[in-house]
Amino acid sequence: MGWDIAFFLQSLLLGVGLAMDAFSVSLANGLNEPAMKPPRMCGIAGVFAGFQALMPLLGWVCVHAAVEHFKVLEKFIPWGALLLLAYIGGKMLYEGVKNRDIAAEKPAVGFGGLIVQGIATSIDALSVGFTIAEYDWIHALVCALLISVVTFVICMFGLGLGKRFGTKLSWKASVLGGLILIGIGIEIFVSGMIK
Repeated sequence: MGWDIAFFLQSLLLGVGLAMDAFSVSLANGLNEPAMKPPRMCGIAGVFAGFQALMPLLGWVCVHAAVEHFKVLEKFIPWGALLLLAYIGGKMLYEGVKNRDIAAEKPAVGFGGLIVQGIATSIDALSVGFTIAEYDWIHALVCALLISVVTFVICMFGLGLGKRFGTKLSWKASVLGGLILIGIGIEIFVSGMIK
């Protein structure tokens, strides 16, 4: 494996493809917290970027360490993403309806919820470990880092877009964000079951 343009282009395109779920969740978080400050935005985007880098590397390690054991678990990935995102989305939906008359601003998602979102939106990236299995360790690491950078940029854009429209949507933003998360969970589930 060389350090040619094809390697970098493939890594960047993998990053774009994998970041779409994280973009949607970032959009929902921005909708739900329109007064979010830049350091928090960087933290949220950083969590998503970190998980998007970690999961392909974990998949790569699994391919090289225990392929036959991991293949059995692969069919449960869509179920896990669906359950995690449906839970978070349902909670946001409930909170939005329950608190529609409350004007106080509170964070869209706490640290624990953010970690769950990061796992749920990147769990399908485990399978990228199979596609980069022929890479040596350094190439796999660079690929994961490029995926991470692309995810960070895309998530920052999603958060900014969500913030912009969140101020106009008021309490409905939480409801919309919850619906988006549930929709993403269903999309991950359906596309995972079709494979």
